[in-house]
Amino acid sequence: MVPERLPLWLQRYVDKVSDLSLFGGSPANHVLVNQYLPGEGIMPHEDGPLYYPTVSTISLGSHTMLDLYQPRQPKDDEPTEEPRPPPRPATSLLLEPRSLLVLRGPAYTSLLHGIAPASVDELDPTSLPPNAAACRSASPGTRLVRGTRVSLTIRRVPRVLRAGLLLGK
Repeated sequence: MVPERLPLWLQRYVDKVSDLSLFGGSPANHVLVNQYLPGEGIMPHEDGPLYYPTVSTISLGSHTMLDLYQPRQPKDDEPTEEPRPPPRPATSLLLEPRSLLVLRGPAYTSLLHGIAPASVDELDPTSLPPNAAACRSASPGTRLVRGTRVSLTIRRVPRVLRAGLLLGK
């Protein structure tokens, strides 16, 4: 990772997240900006060892549902005669516009996270997301239509290259 100066509007968000002391007393130093159009998602994944084991994400624009999955097991790769159904999330969280999500501990180190490609999220009265009580838009039977969402994923990269070394100075 090579450090670059962030635009001021983005640095303000990084500073506010850093003020929460989420990264072991060090400031955040990495931002990933993603745009998701309605119907787009991202496959279940882990962020990996390059980052401090905490991730914070600010959602702008639309809501989304973040799905958390148990990691794949060796038996999942064994051949079978019938096709396997797609994995089901262990749980899902509603990420509202202008919300901050922080994943740390086992949620970061032991689970995969992803977003299903959907245009609409139906909040079933019998299975509301566990964070529904904290969400204004999460009432039973609600139908949430996804719009364009921009995520600001703010993290800490413990090891970055010094620009002087890279440039031979």
